[in-house]
Amino acid sequence: MRRVTYSMNVSLDGYIADASGGIDWSDPDDDVFGFWTDEIREAGAHLLGRRLYETMLFWETAEEDESLGPAESEWAALWKALPKVVFSRTLTTVRGTNTRLASGTLAQEVERLRAEPGDGDIAIGGAALAAEAAAADLIDEYRTMVHPVLVGGGTPYFPRHERRVNLELVEHRTFGSRVTYLRHRVIR
Repeated sequence: MRRVTYSMNVSLDGYIADASGGIDWSDPDDDVFGFWTDEIREAGAHLLGRRLYETMLFWETAEEDESLGPAESEWAALWKALPKVVFSRTLTTVRGTNTRLASGTLAQEVERLRAEPGDGDIAIGGAALAAEAAAADLIDEYRTMVHPVLVGGGTPYFPRHERRVNLELVEHRTFGSRVTYLRHRVIR
């Protein structure tokens, strides 16, 4: 069965964006960017909330941008080819190759994607969508790229709810930039 994963950059104090919405503290160096490129290669589909979808629209045409280096162009091509499902209460259409609006609930979309033939993880992006997935016990793995910074508040990586979730550390890696990758599997 295809795994549902939640991967994001996170500050040491647990935020994916600071109180003003800034994420400049998470700009990746070449090694971390290469890691994210390898991660997107493993994805078979990506589920996004509206805000992350709008942020990621840049990558739909980025490979045509001559100012990008080879690594960014490669990432853009991988992102563009990846099937994407957008969850939104306000959008009526979406742009982008292989991008569609969700036609069912998050649980229904995950069930449908798991039933389809194909390889690759079902990646979830965005804190609000991930919180909904966590509440429904849909997430199989939490993948955090922990940056050595305390931002003091903002958008939390981990959903704030009262359900306990036991995790098992299955992989870790520290990069030269002092960023640490942690992959935890949900114990069921």
